[in-house]
Amino acid sequence: MSVKQALLALLEQEPMYGYQLRTEFEARTGSAWPLNVGQVYTTLTRLERDGLVEPAGSDDEGHEIWRLTAAGHDEVAAWFTTPVARTQPPRDELAIKLALAVTVPGVDVGTLIQRQRGATMGALQDYTRLKRQADGAAGRADLAWSLVLDSLVFAAEAEIRWLDHCEARVRRAATQTAQSAPAPAPARAEQEAGR
Repeated sequence: MSVKQALLALLEQEPMYGYQLRTEFEARTGSAWPLNVGQVYTTLTRLERDGLVEPAGSDDEGHEIWRLTAAGHDEVAAWFTTPVARTQPPRDELAIKLALAVTVPGVDVGTLIQRQRGATMGALQDYTRLKRQADGAAGRADLAWSLVLDSLVFAAEAEIRWLDHCEARVRRAATQTAQSAPAPAPARAEQEAGR
């Protein structure tokens, strides 16, 4: 997720101060990806350095307000019209864990997969419950949260299908390894009895 792009998109609506940006981001995404307010201010500093935002004074309580520059408006427009690249997928801890588990002796990959499937099923049930609650609400913020929930539901369903696939592949590999292993040598007593 690009915090930079998200903050710029929020500032497209109106000038805001840092904590307000954090609150708006979390409200629109249902707090699925909590933001640290320090991260917001650090990002605003970088955006100012890059000429995408500028200070716009302070409110009555002394909060520094930020607004987009012309370059910032252009950046937001470009972000909304450019597809998200899949050429460099984000690191997936579960994929890395499974890739390493099948290569490290002594790891019970089957148990790892079963436990993860259980955890993912639990998360899917939570997302589905939240989705039912969100679908009854109206408004743009509710639609935004519902879309985030849709993404989380689809990702959890895909992860469960992938785990099923991994389990089948691991079983198939174990069967092939067992079939290709040389037969154990007959015991010495059996060899001598056969002479």
